[in-house]
Amino acid sequence: MHADHWPTADLLGEGLGGLAAAAYKAAMGALPFIKMHGLGNDFVVFDARTAPIRLTRAERHAMASRRTGIGCDQIITIEPSARADAFMRVHNADGGEVEACGNATRCVAARLMAEDGRDQVVIETLAGLLEARASGADVSVDMGEARHDWREIPLAEAADTLHLDLHVGSAETPDLADPVAVNIGNPHIVFFVADAEAIDVAQHGAALETAALFPERVNVSIVQVVSVEVLRVRVWERGVGITAACGTAACAAMVAAARRGLTGRGGEVRLDGGALRIDWREDGHVMMRGPVAVAFAGEIDLGALLGGSR
Repeated sequence: MHADHWPTADLLGEGLGGLAAAAYKAAMGALPFIKMHGLGNDFVVFDARTAPIRLTRAERHAMASRRTGIGCDQIITIEPSARADAFMRVHNADGGEVEACGNATRCVAARLMAEDGRDQVVIETLAGLLEARASGADVSVDMGEARHDWREIPLAEAADTLHLDLHVGSAETPDLADPVAVNIGNPHIVFFVADAEAIDVAQHGAALETAALFPERVNVSIVQVVSVEVLRVRVWERGVGITAACGTAACAAMVAAARRGLTGRGGEVRLDGGALRIDWREDGHVMMRGPVAVAFAGEIDLGALLGGSR
């Protein structure tokens, strides 16, 4: 399924069967896209396997605007790969490129599997090769090994990633303190709190994302342990802000909770947009399972988006 045969709105069926291909022809000068989401973590997806699609940072940023563009958390480009079924390129709403996105991987996997009825695909990303498969109406993906060394997060200096010496608020009664750092293809810090709803995620997330300790910036998760098998997670994504869901953050939260001895190695992660099943296997790989959906299909005139400046 390539750029001149992109799906239309009749793909809004139940389960993965609703992602079957349909003809779609873009108008001259416009780019076809699909709007997809996993638990409200939403993406504008372009297919560049037949012909390259080159977007400027300004175009990506404008496209992601929820008032004047299409609106999304990430912009995804499906490209050819010599090592896998496709390469997935990920750009955040601010236009910057990032290594991985778990929910986007599941969405792209669903698209690829629907093209020829397969139940398993391999997707290349900047974080490595990710294997995904159909799981009933859901899609599961192996996000690879969780990494814990301070150099792998990365941090600006050596530190204990199980107990980072970092807090926000007063030293005596901090709002957030003692996070766990983990890399799930991208950098995360995880704070455990008694009540996730009581934390000002927007204020603290914005400040922590660009803290000097994180040379590549960082994703911030606020986690409440509901039970040994259930976590409540609220997320600030670097380059995006608060998101309804974040697959790699859900993975990071489960790994961090297990490392602290607060849970077992698997369970349900409840995000603002819904729940994912996360399992941290004994071999270090993190498995994520959850639903995907198509919101709509369309085309975008990049020149019009930027006022004819393209």
